[in-house]
Amino acid sequence: MKGPPLNPRVLFLDHTGVLSGAELVLLDIARHYADSSKVLLFAGGPFCEHLEQAGVAVEVLPAPRAVSEVSREGGGMRDLHAVPGVFKLAWRVARLARGYDILYANSQKALVIGALAGKLAGKPVIWHLHDMLTPDHFSQKRRWLAVTLANHMVVRIIANSRASAAAFVESGGRAERVRVVYNGIDPSPFESVASTSTEVDILREELDLARVPIVSVFSRLAPWKGQHVLLEAIVHLPGVHALLVGEALFGEDTYAKALHKQAETLGIVDRVHFLGFRRDIPRLMRLSNIVVHTSTAPEPFGRVIVEGMLARRPVVATRAGGVTEIVEDGISGVLVPQGDPKPLAKALTDLLDDPYKGCALAEAGRVVALERFSLQAMLEGIEEQVQEATASRQARR
Repeated sequence: MKGPPLNPRVLFLDHTGVLSGAELVLLDIARHYADSSKVLLFAGGPFCEHLEQAGVAVEVLPAPRAVSEVSREGGGMRDLHAVPGVFKLAWRVARLARGYDILYANSQKALVIGALAGKLAGKPVIWHLHDMLTPDHFSQKRRWLAVTLANHMVVRIIANSRASAAAFVESGGRAERVRVVYNGIDPSPFESVASTSTEVDILREELDLARVPIVSVFSRLAPWKGQHVLLEAIVHLPGVHALLVGEALFGEDTYAKALHKQAETLGIVDRVHFLGFRRDIPRLMRLSNIVVHTSTAPEPFGRVIVEGMLARRPVVATRAGGVTEIVEDGISGVLVPQGDPKPLAKALTDLLDDPYKGCALAEAGRVVALERFSLQAMLEGIEEQVQEATASRQARR
């Protein structure tokens, strides 16, 4: 019997070309497998460019419009109209999959296509679960579909936290197929900024924020990400400015407009700065006095929290989901209830009034980030699961 290949050929699947948290994780993983693998996207976009710049082979196989328009909520006739396109796309992926050892689905839409394609091509499938399968995020139909496919057509589910793993199991998922591999983040971009204050000083001048306290949220603009909660808290923090770094990525433009209107209504428009998509996240975090996480629904992981820790900034985050696996309240950061601006305002005020406490939290947080959420640890964890999944298929032949 032949053993698993030493360097498995992996066909990574992702439904979007937008650069969001799950795609940043895949970028690091795909770079690790760049010599033997490929990323197949079902839509073009900035993610494609980042992969190419990293030396990763990438191909765009556009999904039919009916497939790309399927939402998290589920839509009756819309879902039925998407079925022919799903099978057509799965057939095309299956043909490409014959040249690889394993398929690696990086999203729920990719799971649907990948599970079918894996069955057609006789290839094992891994699903990297970046989401919380809870009613806060997905309809019952969506959760049922994901769990059913994972239970019967996937050899391994990689969850990005114990919280996301537990939500999968509570939705009916098979616990024995789940492994937790925390996201890992390269600290070097944050270390290079932390070594000098010159860049940060220049950036503060450019933003006309030279001598003001700054609290910042780094996330796409979406209702469950809770930027509106920070705006309500800022009302109680006179003189404090807020940076909202990110843009509406998945049809959430109405919410983005509502945030601008909210700032005007609250009379804080001069203290709220919408910076949109930025590539200089380490610099922006470094110039912030506090990095804030405001999600109003349980977060699967909380990448920006770890990034804030690496930037040596105190973090205030909501107490739910994977966040509690990153932050120890009062030790490596501060945890506050979801969706409540008053305790958030108090936590921010306390840290701004006591910079020594903020520094202590920041240093402790940096240690946690380096020790528990390293890029190397994530890559080793992914490698182990890919090898095991490939070996399991070889053993059944």
